Amino acid sequence: MPSYAYFLDIVKYTIAGLGVVWIAFYLIKPYLEKNEKIQLLEFKKSIANQTLPLRLQAYERIILFMERINPENMLVRLNAGNYTAAELHSIIISEIRNEYQHNITQQIYVTSRAWGVAKRVKEDTLNIAGAAFKSLPENASGLDLGKVMLVQLSQLENNPYELGAELLRKDLEDLF
Repeated sequence: MPSYAYFLDIVKYTIAGLGVVWIAFYLIKPYLEKNEKIQLLEFKKSIANQTLPLRLQAYERIILFMERINPENMLVRLNAGNYTAAELHSIIISEIRNEYQHNITQQIYVTSRAWGVAKRVKEDTLNIAGAAFKSLPENASGLDLGKVMLVQLSQLENNPYELGAELLRKDLEDLF
């Protein structure tokens, strides 16, 4: 019988010990969860402090991209009068694509909406250049192409470059 009593004592102490561990775990669990949440928030804050300058720079770069492909600025920069319409059209297409490729990594730091605006402005610019070029006779000059592009741009109900910049500003306001 003594071994039966000894076995019963071991079971009692084991159950009591497990009960104490279980109670201690549930008393400490909220503290551990709170500590984990605090560490996660601190980590997120640290990441945000590191990425915020990169995100702001990305928005700046996208605005600059849109300004560089704006026909009002691009035609002056390219000196449109020195080319034929075909040469200038080719240069414009190349310039837009190069600018886009140069800024393509910025999509990592901006919202998908902001990147969508940049892509849309690029496509609108390509469409303006293409439509203007198709409307000209074969022997047209680069100056003629530039004039037609600017006329088409002025006839648009909403200037895509101003609209794009406004949408990016709103997106940036949402960031803060």
